[in-house]
Amino acid sequence: MSLRSYFTGPWTRVGLTVALTACALDQASKIYLLFVFDLAANGPVRLGPFIDIVLARNTGISYGLFQTQGPLGQWILLAFKAVAVLLLSVWLARAKDRLIALSLGLIIGGAAGNAIDRLAYGWVADFVFFHISTADWRFNWYVFNLADVAIVAGVIGLLYDPLVMDRAAKAP
Repeated sequence: MSLRSYFTGPWTRVGLTVALTACALDQASKIYLLFVFDLAANGPVRLGPFIDIVLARNTGISYGLFQTQGPLGQWILLAFKAVAVLLLSVWLARAKDRLIALSLGLIIGGAAGNAIDRLAYGWVADFVFFHISTADWRFNWYVFNLADVAIVAGVIGLLYDPLVMDRAAKAP
């Protein structure tokens, strides 16, 4: 079995196109908010009663877990992400349908977008802040970016496939 066969399959091109698109949209939004709009100087921006645009420098992974302050920790997280992308790429080459390829492409693109941040800045730029508040109660969701949205959508697609699609295929 050749090395190429580990990374190419019938849906690889679709998945990689989705990955590149997700990564490009994520990076474009971050470049705009960081350098054109200058969110650090001009934020936060209230978009509505539930959503604000803020700048959060995330030195950890999802939900702010495993916060690292030094370069060694950042390189370890980057290496972990690179291994994950490599393994997801092998899975993509074995994808049997479009939904799996799209889902894996979203996850790969989101991971790549956040990895670019980690390489460029030493942290991941998060900016969408979802919250709900009343006079005596407040719920704050974590701050996220488009890469995180792509990753979550990809995971939902991967979960949807065996839970819903298998049942639909078995229905009379």
